[in-house]
Amino acid sequence: MNPAIPFPKLTFVELRKMVDTRAGFWLQVATAVITIAAVVLVGIVGEDTDRTLRSMLSVAVAPATILLPIIGILLVSSEWTQRTALITFTLVPKRLRVINAKVAAGLVLGVIVFAIAVVVALAATAAFGGDFELGAAVFGQTAVVVLTGMLIGIGFGAAFLSSAPAIVLYFALPLALGILGEFNFFDDIAEWVDTGRTTTPLMEHAASGTEWAQFAVSMLVWMVLPLAIGIYRITRGEIRAA
Repeated sequence: MNPAIPFPKLTFVELRKMVDTRAGFWLQVATAVITIAAVVLVGIVGEDTDRTLRSMLSVAVAPATILLPIIGILLVSSEWTQRTALITFTLVPKRLRVINAKVAAGLVLGVIVFAIAVVVALAATAAFGGDFELGAAVFGQTAVVVLTGMLIGIGFGAAFLSSAPAIVLYFALPLALGILGEFNFFDDIAEWVDTGRTTTPLMEHAASGTEWAQFAVSMLVWMVLPLAIGIYRITRGEIRAA
């Protein structure tokens, strides 16, 4: 590869990296298996209100919102933990192109996973005789939640450049915020920075202007800031041989 290589080909290479490793492959298998199992379980034991397309889609994308960000973390951090960064940036000296390709690959995978979740939700709704009412707004908002989750993972991977701390903090920091949000003194802040709170309305109904603003602020904290830190570290940092 060289700087003149077409960007789509770079993106395809990054997509291959997400499935060529054992961790990436089994995470995607786990996402598919858990998605199907969760939807079937809800269809069997849930109430009639749980068998609607809206509820089924919410259940179907839940595993992806948890596991896809880990794939995003590994996509970036593995360049350093597996000691391949020197090779990658020797073949593609413009580091920002590599970062952009990783982001594009993450979004492509997110779209594919979301499409699969939609198919699974439609099949389950039909199989269990549920209501197909969903709404274009909720459909689009749910897709946004899935895709931004992947970008958060890529951001954490880029910011820390190490798989273990990135994965631990990806789960620990939002959990800590959720706990703090239970206390009155932090409740108002949590409404704007706790992704558990800011993403839920988008998957339930057409979000209001305030809900979109809260979601945007939480994404600035959890997606944009880590990505910015990661881009700075990767483009300005020294790449060392193994």
